[in-house]
Amino acid sequence: MGIQDIIEGKKQWRAHVARVKALPPDYQIVYKEMQKYLFKVGPIDLPDGPLLPGIVDFFEEGAAAGKGVLELIGSDVAAFCDDLVKDSRTYADVYQESISANPDTNKK
Repeated sequence: MGIQDIIEGKKQWRAHVARVKALPPDYQIVYKEMQKYLFKVGPIDLPDGPLLPGIVDFFEEGAAAGKGVLELIGSDVAAFCDDLVKDSRTYADVYQESISANPDTNKK
């Protein structure tokens, strides 16, 4: 990864954050909670993948249609996030694989 890639990545992230800040306040709150949750349990490719920009696209469409954020995703934000990443490889999967591959780590 060269310096140009880092600079481009920062530009993209700043543009993404600007889109989030342009959302209505209730959408921003829910997005930030989803982001926190997904960074804890989400897919390995979350920072570089299409999931976060896709959520912002979805939220922009919902806000433009005049819908509340909970009308779009339901009242259980974590369940909505889990459904988004159900087919993705997560950090929890990697951890489980490492434990399964090395059974001696449990013996102390």
